[in-house]
Amino acid sequence: MTIRSRVPVAVGVDVGSTNTKVVAIAEEGAVVARASRPTRRAGGDLAIDAAALVASIEDMVIEVCAGGRELHALSVAGIGEDGVLVDEDLVPLTPALAWFDPLRHEYFRRLRADLRADATFDVDTDAVRTLVGWSWAREQLGADRAAAWIALTDLPAVLWTGRPFLSDTLAPRTAAWRSRDRAWDAERVALTLGDERLLPPVVRTGGIVGSIRSAALRAAGILAPDAVVVAGGHDHPIGGWGVDLMVPGAVLDSMGTAEVVVAQSPVQRRRGDDHVDLAPGIRSDGSTLLRVEELARNVQWASRDPDVARGIRHLLIGRAEPLDLWDSGWFVPGERGGGEPAYAAEAPADPIVRASAVLGALAVAGRDAVDAVRHDVGGTAPVRVAGGWVRSPGWIALKSAVNGGPAVPVLEPEVTAVGAALLAATARGWHPDPIDALGGFATGMLG
Repeated sequence: MTIRSRVPVAVGVDVGSTNTKVVAIAEEGAVVARASRPTRRAGGDLAIDAAALVASIEDMVIEVCAGGRELHALSVAGIGEDGVLVDEDLVPLTPALAWFDPLRHEYFRRLRADLRADATFDVDTDAVRTLVGWSWAREQLGADRAAAWIALTDLPAVLWTGRPFLSDTLAPRTAAWRSRDRAWDAERVALTLGDERLLPPVVRTGGIVGSIRSAALRAAGILAPDAVVVAGGHDHPIGGWGVDLMVPGAVLDSMGTAEVVVAQSPVQRRRGDDHVDLAPGIRSDGSTLLRVEELARNVQWASRDPDVARGIRHLLIGRAEPLDLWDSGWFVPGERGGGEPAYAAEAPADPIVRASAVLGALAVAGRDAVDAVRHDVGGTAPVRVAGGWVRSPGWIALKSAVNGGPAVPVLEPEVTAVGAALLAATARGWHPDPIDALGGFATGMLG
């Protein structure tokens, strides 16, 4: 009888606000299996049940490693601002306050007067930042027993290795960390979290954290003897890093709940006044550049009018042509940090006019974000688009018209999960082909 050897794989996880995705890639880079499940919530509210999330991820890792695959390296990317307090045994004590929970604005209003901002922080200070969640978490039942705070995205890897840590692409999202110094702002931490000793060591994204000690993964019989966890971190930078491997210097415009534009700079950058956030470069001495624009929330607001909702839907699927209204100013998108969207006083009531104004204004906001990030990496970087909105032909046509050039989509639907798998494989010492992993582009070209 011939005994077949097991196929080595690296696994990437993307913890999303709505769904969590897991992919396995072979040593040469090809995606060989994938799984997806809704991100688990705590009861009927928006907070995430951290323990249930980890269990769900382990189930999916086991699923994608079935059929003779052997797990050699694993990395988790995902949500940037959510996290939980844990006890001495790393058991979550609190839910994770979702970055989009409206409750954050109430807590931010209480903190705002004491949060003295300056250009040395990596991000703008607003309601979505982690430090607002710290303030909320301290008031939750069980917080008095906290031994550490762990980012939700890092939690699975922390539990699998038994080593508390924070990825250095997630630390900037707190608005209490300065990448240039690799240090915490003691005043902000004391104001919101209360004790800097609750913060785990910050490690570089892409580095090996430790061996996998998960009882569930070990019992499933899928682990290589020396399987390792690789530090992941913030989802969009890791997806952008993967696309940068495929098209060096590319800017990734990722469109989902929000529109996130990201790029890798080979040199360290400083923040300007263009709302471009910073983080350390991934597997480099440079910087990660990132800008976020509200997307789905604006569409949801406009869609409260059923006639406008129908118009938006018809524009997105290509059933109707958008009116050339993107510079009309008739729709004002919600501001960064949660400001309410609005129509201008002179905006006509016609549904197709309003639908065109809404989508046009959002396309302009995305173009401006791309221009800001491209400017910071030299102004001529190629742009690739990804995310759920790529599947809307009318949106891609509108983006192309507003941008003055074609919006070129990445074929792979799970760019972040594949980026995390590439990160894991690379740290393992493999040399996966990023084109094989990410599938080229919808133009039919491979680069």
